[in-house]
Amino acid sequence: MSKCEQCIVRQFSSLKALNKEELITLASCKTSYTIKRGEPIFTEGENVQGIFCIKDGVCKMTKLSANGNEQIVKLISKGELLGQRSMISDEPVNLSAIAVEDMEVCFVPKAEVLGFFNQNNNFSMNVMRTICGDLKEADDHLVTMAQKPVKQRLAETLIYLHESFGTHNDGSLKLKLSREELAGMTGTATESCIRLLSEFNKKGLISLEGKKITLLDIAGLRKV
Repeated sequence: MSKCEQCIVRQFSSLKALNKEELITLASCKTSYTIKRGEPIFTEGENVQGIFCIKDGVCKMTKLSANGNEQIVKLISKGELLGQRSMISDEPVNLSAIAVEDMEVCFVPKAEVLGFFNQNNNFSMNVMRTICGDLKEADDHLVTMAQKPVKQRLAETLIYLHESFGTHNDGSLKLKLSREELAGMTGTATESCIRLLSEFNKKGLISLEGKKITLLDIAGLRKV
């Protein structure tokens, strides 16, 4: 029980509305496991029988296009939940969730979560607010992809990675994404992403060292 009470997921997600008895129930029915980088938590079209609590690590929410390219819709980090929408709608998941670094995840069965949903109004309202927030993010993402040029989208992605996930002591981005993953987040071909990174590097906006990316001029990137 104490672990669920103190867990970062409980503090920053819909689970913060659960009372002591509900947390005891949660602790008794959850399953904890480790997911290695590159492994899926679940795959698009899968019937997920519960929710996933992200205790540590980051995963990418992806969708495959008709030509097989991976579009990264968003990144999910520790403290968040996965699977709430498909649980409420009782439909297969619409996206795949794949670890971009090693993760610690807990799984809570659907029956237990729906019990909390039906008995605890604060919890059910928190879940609905989260789903509404996800829909708003999806609307904003759609507009960004449709209206902003690739160069601007890449600059925004780099700033987002810097602000959301921080940097190492040497200033490089803490969350290391491959060039393919960066392209997937930006909504462009890998070749275009590599070319634009090289352009940003030549302009002194960033520095590149292997997979390391360091933002040297955030104000300059914002102007882009």
